[in-house]
Amino acid sequence: MVRHSAANAFADMRAVYTWKTWTFGWLGRMLAQVTFFVLLGRLVGGPDQAKYLIVGNALMTCVIESLTVVASSTWERAAGTLPLLAAAPAKPTWVFLGRSLQWPISGTGTSLAALFVLGPAFGVGWSAAQVPIAVVLVVLTAVGTYFLGLFLAALVLNAGSVRNVVSNAAYLLMMAVCGVQVPVGYWPEWVGWIAQAIPLTHLLGALRSLTDGAGLARVCGEAAVGLLVGLTWLGAAHLMFESLLRRGRRSGTIDFAS
Repeated sequence: MVRHSAANAFADMRAVYTWKTWTFGWLGRMLAQVTFFVLLGRLVGGPDQAKYLIVGNALMTCVIESLTVVASSTWERAAGTLPLLAAAPAKPTWVFLGRSLQWPISGTGTSLAALFVLGPAFGVGWSAAQVPIAVVLVVLTAVGTYFLGLFLAALVLNAGSVRNVVSNAAYLLMMAVCGVQVPVGYWPEWVGWIAQAIPLTHLLGALRSLTDGAGLARVCGEAAVGLLVGLTWLGAAHLMFESLLRRGRRSGTIDFAS
């Protein structure tokens, strides 16, 4: 089921982007955003601050794109496919999981370009041994955020008008509290607890540990926590989608209108 719905996702991707519009449109926009924050930080805090910001903002680009699942999941209502999903024997979670897979895949490419193209220009060097680990960490960040985005998508499936508000608020919150622009410890302790419930916090910590030359055990430990948090959000998304399905069948509103 995931494979078949993913085929639709990639068809959507081809309809939205050509290689030219993705490279010079989307990728160019994201690289410009990363550069803006890094230059601003270097102006205020010097080269060390620039290095801190390039790692955080480069990884953040895959988060922004993965959260597009919040908006794209609501497209199913406009397309009239929700009644078909309710009638099908397949679990809706796996349909929605595959339906927007283009976003974390595209986001991974964007983050890798930012890390490996812009990173060296702002003082972040990569050894041959670090590159594959960094790639894995970016993939895990995109996937973990995607799982969180699926939960948010289930929440707004009945309120499509707020889909962009929710996705934008989510990534701005992550950008603020997960260690992208400032350390997590900058915030009050209760904000730090919120940050611990977000996969980005742990996976960005693992990437920073990698660039700082920490041991593989520490990097893997932080990454494992981030993956576990992401899987927890996937479980929550599954419960939400199942609840929507049951409520739609019980009330007779197959399109989940109530």
